[in-house]
Amino acid sequence: MDVNRALGAVTPIVEAVREHGYAAARDATLRLDGVDVPDPRVPAAAITAALAGLDPRVRAALEESIRRARLVHGRQVRETAEVQVVAGGTVTEKFVPVDRVGLYVPGGMAVYPSSVVMNVVPAQVAGVGSLAVVSPPQPEHDGLPHPTILAACALLGVDEVYAVGGAQAIALLAYGDPGSGDAAGGDATGGIAPIEPVDVVTGPGNIYVAAAKRLLRGVIGIDAEAGPTEVAILADAGADPAHVAADLISQAEHDPMAASVLVTDSRELADAVDVEVAKQVAATKHVERVTAALSGAQSAIVLVADVEQGLAVVNAYAAEHLEVITADARAVAERVRNAGCVFVGPHSPVSLGDYCAGSNHVLPTGCTARHASGLSVDSFVKGVHLVEYDQAALTDVAPLVMALAEAEDLPAHGAAIAARMPR
Repeated sequence: MDVNRALGAVTPIVEAVREHGYAAARDATLRLDGVDVPDPRVPAAAITAALAGLDPRVRAALEESIRRARLVHGRQVRETAEVQVVAGGTVTEKFVPVDRVGLYVPGGMAVYPSSVVMNVVPAQVAGVGSLAVVSPPQPEHDGLPHPTILAACALLGVDEVYAVGGAQAIALLAYGDPGSGDAAGGDATGGIAPIEPVDVVTGPGNIYVAAAKRLLRGVIGIDAEAGPTEVAILADAGADPAHVAADLISQAEHDPMAASVLVTDSRELADAVDVEVAKQVAATKHVERVTAALSGAQSAIVLVADVEQGLAVVNAYAAEHLEVITADARAVAERVRNAGCVFVGPHSPVSLGDYCAGSNHVLPTGCTARHASGLSVDSFVKGVHLVEYDQAALTDVAPLVMALAEAEDLPAHGAAIAARMPR
């Protein structure tokens, strides 16, 4: 995933949105997506109607996904930590949610209401007061995001949704738009209501979304550069080749750029998986997309000497999703250092995590799991220190502070301490 190469394509879009607001985003959407969206704000009536028309089975699945996600993310809330450094001197760290977030929900080759859940739940658990969801407009749905995405927003109580995707959506979230025309939400002359910029943008997307997030990091906080999906499977001879093949295919159906990698010390398993992949691909719906992903340079079967060497390979690869299907899988999984999420054993496939495990499926890709984490409550909060010393505690440490101020040739720092000393 060469995000740097994609930067060249997204930089003009981002700069245009910075200068011209939604007018530039609208132009990019028309040019790239073939949809003209005069007003990006999705009407409340459309969100309500989408929920009313939602398949009851899908509604039940989304509600359970939300319930499980709230359980897991609820345990991530940080507690205020107060430390008494000395008598009369404390440092307290409190955790404060950011004011406003922008949540990106993809809408390209598939429909991702699950990404609404994964973005919104941790933000709400964190206590974020203002949430805006963006998702690409769909020509077949009158330029609105897919109705299942809108229905998921309704289930979560999110009513600020914009029909815009790609790099232009990330830029619009970062810079906002002052609005024009009818401030209540657009009018016949093409005016739009103001769009307030956000503090943090999260959510997965294609390589251009990842590039826009990299470009705008600093203007906004981001979760990670979540680009085309990846799965690595570390498996030994005991793994079921049909299961392994199914899991490789499940990620390949996301995108022709998706990466599916099997790492195994068993040539017999590798050969059996090859046979199963050929059989299962022929029966799957998105044959062309899956075939392109599995035959691309990003996908492979890697033969290793043993599980120990396999661990070295998957730690170096730092996959978004890693399945460990080996003997004593939990012990092996505990030794993984670099992965967005680790799925342990034969009954914990990536698909479970995509929807209803309770974990978050917005995860770092492109080897960034070496230093980045998946989306969580932490993505939406910031730590703030409160330093409180009384006169005696300050007097006691004053000589040390003034010595360091002198060593750094910052005498005014020392003077600020001296001014508070008893006379």
